[in-house]
Amino acid sequence: MHLQFVVPLILILGSTQTHLANSHQESGEWSCEPDLETRIHAEYKPGLVTLDGHADDWSDVDGLELSLLPALDPDEDHQYKGGKMTVKALHDGKDIFFMLQVDGDYAYSKGNNNKCPSVALMFQIGENATYHNMGGCKEEPDKCTSKTCRGNEVDIMHFSIGNAIPGRLYGGNPIDNGEGNGGDRFGHLVDLYAWNPHCRHLDGLGPSGNDTSAQNNWKGAWWHGSLAMHSGFVEEDSPYASSGQKGTYYFEFSRPLRTMDRLQQDVQFTIGQTSKISVAFWYPVDGNPWHGSGHYSISCDWVPLDIALVSSELSKVASTSSWDAASAFSVLISVVAFCISIFVGYWVSRSKAVPFTPIDRL
Repeated sequence: MHLQFVVPLILILGSTQTHLANSHQESGEWSCEPDLETRIHAEYKPGLVTLDGHADDWSDVDGLELSLLPALDPDEDHQYKGGKMTVKALHDGKDIFFMLQVDGDYAYSKGNNNKCPSVALMFQIGENATYHNMGGCKEEPDKCTSKTCRGNEVDIMHFSIGNAIPGRLYGGNPIDNGEGNGGDRFGHLVDLYAWNPHCRHLDGLGPSGNDTSAQNNWKGAWWHGSLAMHSGFVEEDSPYASSGQKGTYYFEFSRPLRTMDRLQQDVQFTIGQTSKISVAFWYPVDGNPWHGSGHYSISCDWVPLDIALVSSELSKVASTSSWDAASAFSVLISVVAFCISIFVGYWVSRSKAVPFTPIDRL
């Protein structure tokens, strides 16, 4: 059922070039019954997390556990056997952060993306952009343009870890951003946009040519619970751990709430408002390389993403702190005044009395 999101992203994994999704075929009429109560909340928690792929600093952030159902057969009997995915989000007033957690035996094959786990985030940009059919523009590949598909834009971040060192940052970098596109030649954490499964491009690239004003605004890192903690991995340490070890995969990402995009290729987040998101996950089940349509998704439709205002708890703490400070200052002033009054009284009492002279003796 989720084929539209899955298959196109698969084509991104091995190459940043745009190709037709030859395997993109639906078996029947589209049908979806999402859980309307499911929402992801990006809390306001400034200065809480460090972007390093570790989840320790996320322990106080509530997450949403979601089943991972296969794209072509969203039957619960065929859901990802490793368990549910936990999705957490927060913002600090400037950037938005995401943490994805999913159990899975350690699998890493350097340079072979299809034998490593992979994740993607997709967001609605255009008001008419649907989750189904990856934006939903009905134009053919040779007719997809920013004019013919206006309003069907979706924003995609995809991270394929086959060349990414755990704990290291990937995504936007000076070299690729200097060329004005959403690529990442080092770790394949790329920034894309799409109108439908067959019309998908790196930011800055498209049918009308390249626009060098585009950037990859995403940064991210990954980790696995079986990895030993030390000063930091380097490429020579690959594969970093033994295959098959039990543990949890962690994928951590950040991006500015607002970007300098002027091409309708980035979603723009607004504090106090709701955006729409979906999350995809690939895994080499039983050690077999995953294939184009073998992706799991958290829902068959958009999931609301609430960008929270400053919480009432934080406001209460700030208000209480201000009141406590004012009260403490008032008490201090009162104590100082009292001490001064005692000192003055004591000083006066020790002074010599002035002799009384009756007026009739003057």
